[in-house]
Amino acid sequence: MSGSESFFDNQNHIFANKDLLRISHLVDGDRIIGRQDELNSLAQALKDAVQGQTPNHVLIYGKTGTGKSLCSKYITKDLRSSAAENDVSIGVAYIDCLQHTTETQAVRTIARELNDESITGVTIPASGLSTGEYYRRLWNVLDSRFDVGIIILDEVDKLGDDNILMQLSRAVESGKLEDSTLGIIGISNKIRYKEELNERVKSSLSERDYVFPPYDANQLRAILESRKDAFQDGVLEDSVIPRVAALAAKEHGDARKAIDILRYAGEIADENGLETVTEDHVNQAHTREEQNRLAELISKQPPHSKLLLQALAFRTQQAPEDDPAVPTSNIYSTYEVLCQQEGADPLRIRRVRELLSELAFLSIIEQTRKGRGHGKGAHTIHELVDDPELVLKACKSV
Repeated sequence: MSGSESFFDNQNHIFANKDLLRISHLVDGDRIIGRQDELNSLAQALKDAVQGQTPNHVLIYGKTGTGKSLCSKYITKDLRSSAAENDVSIGVAYIDCLQHTTETQAVRTIARELNDESITGVTIPASGLSTGEYYRRLWNVLDSRFDVGIIILDEVDKLGDDNILMQLSRAVESGKLEDSTLGIIGISNKIRYKEELNERVKSSLSERDYVFPPYDANQLRAILESRKDAFQDGVLEDSVIPRVAALAAKEHGDARKAIDILRYAGEIADENGLETVTEDHVNQAHTREEQNRLAELISKQPPHSKLLLQALAFRTQQAPEDDPAVPTSNIYSTYEVLCQQEGADPLRIRRVRELLSELAFLSIIEQTRKGRGHGKGAHTIHELVDDPELVLKACKSV
């Protein structure tokens, strides 16, 4: 390469607008496939805010990649537009609780997202204030700027405790807010998250619950077709999108997974200087996505869930190839050894069963009830969805 040439001069023959294949990209409503009922339900729960009144609080459950965050962001954007026609101002704050895990971090981030110091005269420093002072400034910001605030707490189960839910849900009732009101959208991958909340929080939330099911193959195919213009015309072989949809539907029904595989396939073709994305690129992309997905999923799990996954992986490696399923008792005995090595106290068997059920809900493992024989009852057996070496590697990398 000569000194006058640039590493970035090459024309991209594969992508036209790769942002359409980024999960963070908020697509237009006509690109949201298979979630009309869910969007209608969210609109019903929040509709009072259009008139400046208090909306219902909402808890949304579902596996990764089922459109929970996408629909929440889209419906609140639509809500703001509709409310503006009534001269009602709505402020929306989106918080990733995986990044902001403590009450102080979360309330500070909410306040900073909603604030405009030139309007409110309120400063929200990155540090140096007590949690109570961050709350006080948040109430001032809301009263100064908005008729209604909507707080989206994504991965809300990652918060260290549920006090922020108590504070936000009771802000109006306790007189903290005088000129504004507030609604909460909590998003969780844990179907049993609500059971973990204390009774006072459950009472003050009085929320609506919605479960987002996984997408089927037809929905995934439609989602991918709606983002096909991310690529240059004619670069995708006809078999690419059906293959990606089939892979994602078979394993997880995860739109995020499907979109990632399609993007990776395009990147592999681009990296090799090709002008066509083929089914072979999809298969290579699937392997890359599997590694990334598993590492991401496992990184979000509590420490003891990671130890249980390692225990199951070790047991799976020792099991016969034709019968890889492992009973809970065997997992638990290996888990106890791993806890001893880590200097951690093992959890009780009941809590271990709950954590294994959560891993099954996330499609990291599969659970089946199996009889022990006539008159001997039944027990639960567990299998990894992914190769045990891949699971162990992912556990050690996070």
